[in-house]
Amino acid sequence: MKNYLFHVGVDISKLKLDVNLLNSQTLQSEHFVIDNNSKSIKDFVRLLIKRKIDLNQILFCCENTGVYTNHLSYTLLGLELDLWIVPAIEIKRSKGISRGKNDKTDAKDISYYSYRNIDKLRLFRLAEIEIQKLKMLYTEREKVLKSLLLLETTKENSEFVNKEVFKEVSTINQSLINTIKKTINKIEKRIKEIIKSNQELNKQYTLIKSIPGIGEQTSLYFIIATKGFSAFKNWRQFACYSGVAPFEYSSGTSIKGRTKVNHMADKKMKSLLQMCAMTTLKYDPQLKEYYIKKKEEGKNSMLVLNNIRCKLISRVFAVVNRETPYINICKFAS
Repeated sequence: MKNYLFHVGVDISKLKLDVNLLNSQTLQSEHFVIDNNSKSIKDFVRLLIKRKIDLNQILFCCENTGVYTNHLSYTLLGLELDLWIVPAIEIKRSKGISRGKNDKTDAKDISYYSYRNIDKLRLFRLAEIEIQKLKMLYTEREKVLKSLLLLETTKENSEFVNKEVFKEVSTINQSLINTIKKTINKIEKRIKEIIKSNQELNKQYTLIKSIPGIGEQTSLYFIIATKGFSAFKNWRQFACYSGVAPFEYSSGTSIKGRTKVNHMADKKMKSLLQMCAMTTLKYDPQLKEYYIKKKEEGKNSMLVLNNIRCKLISRVFAVVNRETPYINICKFAS
């Protein structure tokens, strides 16, 4: 691990960046405010060079703020500088007791987090351009689907409203629905084109779909969430990320809470896995038998379904790692 001399904490907002430059030897810091664009970030890096600061000894650290982080991440990685993107809640909980907040102190807190928690360092790496495209298309598809569901509720009025009155909106509503459906088809077509154009992604997509109960959308989201299976070392880490890994809750002899999953998770992945688990009970005799057996033992149905979600994740990582489709060995049993 590098011995960083400077830790740069960056508090990101839509229009500006509050930057705190912390010297790890003297613990003296300096505050800067720059615009949130590539040019201003490059100008700040030039300022560091003018001060004769070795860029290889600098670690930039910021919170994950979604698209507002893009200018910083693209620019710094383009300049081959080290960047660490940390979940906001992790930095917040590391601060201890604090009163009030502003962008300047937030930037300082981020730089001190980087300095104190260097053992947790995990440098940020951009996903492949194809995965970035898939993520944008998938997000857009989700938005369009919500719009479609909202517009389709208009049809409910037909049974309770005068036909002449309902006719005023029915034509417009149907036209919008048809347009949205065409848009969804275009997005899905483009997604399939991107996957087919990349040999590795196409292989992963096909392998995941070979598992009973896992469909196209879940297979796609697995690729997006794992960045092509490069962001997680094993299936257990991804189970934790997806919110299906159970954790113990106890302390001493007085507190004996039940073991349960944590609410901090990728809720979309968790929802997709739940639907897959329900579908698997119809198409996978092995897991159906497992479900019935555990229910007969008196286990809660949601607990058993959560176990099945974990099994599905382990199967996905297994088929991708060994690069062969899923094989149901139960059908070969005598």
